[in-house]
Formats: sequence, C-alpha cells, structure tokens
Amino acid sequence: MKKNPYLLYCLLLVMLTSMGCASKVYTAAHDGAQISSTAPAIPVLKGVAANPLLRITVYVPAGGDAVTYQGIQSRLNKTALQDVEKLEVYFTGSEPLFKAEAPVATIRPAAETFTIPVNIRMKPGKQYIWLSVTLKESANPDNRIALHCSQLVDADGKAWAITEDNSVYAKRIGIALRKAGDDGVDTYRIPGIATTDKGTLIAVYDIRYDNSRDLPGNIDVGMSRSTDGGKTWEPMKIIMDMGEPHKNNGVGDPSVLFDPVTKKIWVAALWSKGNRSIAGSKPGLSPDETGQFVLVSSDDDGQTWTEPYSITEQIKNPAWNIYFNGPGNGIVMQNGTLVFPSQYWDDKGMPHSSIIYSDDRGATWKSGIGAKANTTESQVVETTPGTLMLNMRDNRGRFRSVATTTDLGSSWVEHHTSYSALPDPVCMGSLIKAKVNTKDGQHEVLFFSNPNTPSGRYDITLKASMDLGETWQPARQLLLDERGTYGYSALTKIDDNTIGILYEGVKDLYFVRVPVQEVIQ
Repeated sequence: MKKNPYLLYCLLLVMLTSMGCASKVYTAAHDGAQISSTAPAIPVLKGVAANPLLRITVYVPAGGDAVTYQGIQSRLNKTALQDVEKLEVYFTGSEPLFKAEAPVATIRPAAETFTIPVNIRMKPGKQYIWLSVTLKESANPDNRIALHCSQLVDADGKAWAITEDNSVYAKRIGIALRKAGDDGVDTYRIPGIATTDKGTLIAVYDIRYDNSRDLPGNIDVGMSRSTDGGKTWEPMKIIMDMGEPHKNNGVGDPSVLFDPVTKKIWVAALWSKGNRSIAGSKPGLSPDETGQFVLVSSDDDGQTWTEPYSITEQIKNPAWNIYFNGPGNGIVMQNGTLVFPSQYWDDKGMPHSSIIYSDDRGATWKSGIGAKANTTESQVVETTPGTLMLNMRDNRGRFRSVATTTDLGSSWVEHHTSYSALPDPVCMGSLIKAKVNTKDGQHEVLFFSNPNTPSGRYDITLKASMDLGETWQPARQLLLDERGTYGYSALTKIDDNTIGILYEGVKDLYFVRVPVQEVIQ
C-alpha cells in the first residue's frame, strides 16, 4: 500500500501533541525573549529533601507584556527513574540563588520524558526557575541523575526552546552522612576517614552539640562505620567523651589511621579541659595547664573502642603553648612506622606544622620539629620509602605550603611546589597516596582535596598528581561542590577504582564516591 505523506504528517503531529509538545518550537531569542539553563556543580544527596539540579533563566524584554508559562518539557536519564522519589519546581523570581520555599509543582516521573505542569507568570525582567530532586533511600550512589529541560510552554501552547550551557548535567549521588539536627546536635564538623583491610570505612568527626564554634565547648568525637564502601552507614557511635562537666570538657579535631599489621585503628584528637584549646592553652604538660594530645584505638574493625588517654608528656615541649594533631588522616609508613600530622604553638604563640610518630606500633610516640612557621593543620604521605611529604595550611593565605623529611621530622626541606602549586583559602585540606587502576595499569597516585580558591571556602575540588606531588596538572582535577561550605575534607581509597571523600557542608557532613578515572582521565 502506498504511504500518504499527509497522513504521516498528521500522525506525527498527533504524537507530538500527545507528548505535550506544541506543533512548533519557538526560538528563545524570538521577540527578544531569552531562555537558558545551567546545572550547578553540586552532588545530589540522599537524606536531603531538596537538591538543586538545574536553573532556568528567563529574560522577558522590557516594555513587553507579562508571560505565563504552563509547562516544562523535561527528560531524565533511565537509571534516575529508579532513584528519584520526586522532582519539585521552585520559582524564585529575580533571586538567582536556590531557595527551597513553597514549590510551584511536584511530580514523580514515571517515564524518561515528561511535562511538568506549572503556572508561572513572569513580568518583564530576568527571573529564575529551579528544579530540585529528592532521592529514594534506595538510590544507588554509583548512579547519576541527569535532568534536561528542553522547552517552556506558554499559556497559548507555544513551546519556547531552552538553551543549555556547557555545565555538567549528570549529577553524582552522595550521602548526607550527618546533618545538623541529627540526634539533637547543632553541628557536625572536622572529618577524618580511613579504610581497613576488610574494606570497612571508618569516618570520624566533631559532634558539636550546642553550636558550630571550635573548642572549648561541648564537643565529643563521633564515628560512623560502613561495610559496603560508603553506600550505607551504621548509626553513629561516640568514641571520645571526656565526661562531666560536658560544657567545659570537650574533645575534637580528630584524625584517624589504620595499621595493617596489628589491624588496629587509631584516632587522635585534642582534649580541652576548660579553656585549654588554642587561645587558652599555656606552657606545661598537665590537663589543667595545656591542651592534651589524646588517643583511642579499636582492635575489632571499629566496633568497640578504648578509653581516651593522653600522650602529651611524650611529645610536647613544656615551653610550648599547645600541641595537638592535624585533623583528617594519619598514615603507616612502609617500614611500619605510625605517623600522625601534628601542630604545635610555641612559647611565642607561633604555630608550626609537624608530625608525631611511633616506631613500636603505638606503644610510645615521638615528635618532629616544625616544618615551617605560621602553618597549622597538615596532612602527610610517604612519597618514596622513608620520605615524608607534609602538606600544610599556611596562615599567609593563597596557597598550601609543602615540605619533605627523610629523618622523621628532625629536619625539613621546603618543596619546590610549596606556596605556589595548590591554591588554598587558609583551610584544612586532605592528601593521600593510593595505588589505583589507570589506563596503563596500577599506579601510585597522590590525591588532594580542598576548597580550590585563594580566598573563600567554596569549590570543593579533588585533584590527582601522577608523579607523587612533583606537579599538579589542571586537567587532573574534578570540581565536586561549588557551594560555600565550612571547607574541610578527608579522602580515602575505597578500592582500586574508587576514592571516597567526606567533606563539610554548612553544619553537615557529606560523603561521595568518586571513580578514579574521572580525576586522572
């Protein structure tokens, strides 16, 4: 039978209409209107009610009539359908930043392409529509959520094209590990994370009960444990609590390491008995004089923990004001030496990044000297056997400082990348060495994370160095979260193909699994 072109055209028109598409799509620039979309660099988090996916910017020309839009033509990737609980639309008017207040539409997508019915009236000027997602509890953290909005349909049935920019529309899925208000806590801060030989992830952090302020205060050290690579987490445990009176007896700023020989997990932290944190600590060794460098450990993969005890008398010069760990992660050297990054404030109040170490599996501890004056929170890796690299927060601002030692901190040499290669806004950063799969086989790679800016804590970024920190190539970095945050982060290797990052939001802690290939390319 001969095909009738006119009938085929009518059939196509009926199909487009049934899909919610107008018979003609108008270019957004027509009549002076401009409609575009952008997708912010933000992970989609399980446990968070509103996750901004994309923003539609609409410019209605001055002098024209108001426009009413009644539909948004949208498309989700296939795997997202099993992970998305609902999509919500927010009209924020002339406010370009996301605000989760009174959604104008809510939809639970059942197909990849769909129309979101809305009723949004826009006056002349520049205005914004945000689309947000809520994930199911069963959402797979290795999947992606990719939402595309192709058209706005007005009250006359005209479909106006939405121009996409070059941002990344496929969002990785993360987990809100701890949120402000969980268990009645005001703020969770200062992440550290390590992986045991069983593949268990041990995350540690400050439990700041009353407010977001640093020590002194009512602060304990909490621990969360995952046995499936960070996809799910057990309930929080308190592993450091210095007892009554809680408001004046806090402990925080934790750092964690795992010893693969003894199978022991170590956590270090600062105990402030009363006002014995940085500002109130003085020369001496006792808890009533100075802040205490305290340790706990676990011999059963993080299920139970010892009571905290102080090693201050072993490592602190009594003339110094305070000595405590650099938060985040410690390491075990190839010869079995345990190493925690540390910091001391000398008798003049000048801070110095350093290390403490144990060559007898944690029975006793010793200290190195300062690597560089006016540096504080640091992270350490062993680049080659016997050589430690210390990556430091520098109070001068703008960049990280870096030094190396071959004698466990008895002497230091400033590295050629110091104060030049890694931008930093005076914040804690994370540095680990991991043997991972690359296109050329397994390779030892340094991974670094921090707010990738010379000032301001935003743009949490993961970077990779393929030559053990000699260079940091711009092509090997991945922006994870562009939002303003408290800025601290901690890295761990999950497996040969995956890096985990635990980082601060604002009063919250987020965990994201990142494929190695996305960073090293």
